[in-house]
Amino acid sequence: MLEIPESLTIAAQLNETVQGLLICQAEAAHTAHAFAWYTGEPEKYSEIMEGRRLGAATGWGSYVEISLGDYSFAVGDGTNIRYYAPGEKLPARYQTRLVLEDGSSLVCTVQMYGSMFLVQPQVYDNFYYQVAKEKPMPGTEGFDYAYFKHLREEASAALSMKAFLATEQRIPGLGNGVLQDILLEAGLHPKKKLGSVPENRIRQLYQVLTDTLRKMIAAGGRNTEKDLFGNPGGYVSRLSKYTVGKACPYCGTTIQKANYLGGSIYFCPACQEM
Repeated sequence: MLEIPESLTIAAQLNETVQGLLICQAEAAHTAHAFAWYTGEPEKYSEIMEGRRLGAATGWGSYVEISLGDYSFAVGDGTNIRYYAPGEKLPARYQTRLVLEDGSSLVCTVQMYGSMFLVQPQVYDNFYYQVAKEKPMPGTEGFDYAYFKHLREEASAALSMKAFLATEQRIPGLGNGVLQDILLEAGLHPKKKLGSVPENRIRQLYQVLTDTLRKMIAAGGRNTEKDLFGNPGGYVSRLSKYTVGKACPYCGTTIQKANYLGGSIYFCPACQEM
């Protein structure tokens, strides 16, 4: 799933690989999918996109957005966007494909759910799209400790750490995936109540959050996710589906898994304070 490390990585790869190329053919809704979301009629994508050049790509929150002049093509959480070199075999099933002037393709596929929005950014009114663009991302100047402390003060003390960090779009792009390692490094259990965490631990959490995301971004995303070319990221997640039942890297206790708030959580019962 697209989270901050992957959106920034893929945007950078798009700029290095396809920026400036002409879109010769565009196709949306190639394979029907009940939870693949478009803006307007996907049949209209071709007449808007064909003949335009790919501008700069940006990553923010859980979106990757490619400028197309007065339009933008924005791929959201749940959608995989992949580059296929000229002549490379394409998947049989996909939702959106852009054929570029050099014969390469950008192909979007959706597994569980995902969005592929073709929008005019200045007038498009969608809560998730707008809030992700407006709120500062960790690691940027606007996301300082004062801002993070304000988020904590606005939130209910009854919220769990997972609910505080990864729901209600408080920090767009910080989802259930990157959450796991952040809380391990901070020594906090995903179910721990926000109101029970003292000020000094909130400050520590802020530092761990920004440091962990910086490492994930620098490594080209997490090893649990794929980049523009279908390769796993270089950051090896300490807590994920791949580490359940293995030893905690800090204390050796067996890493556990549980279902919580609509998704899986992974944790060390010894290192993470409940």
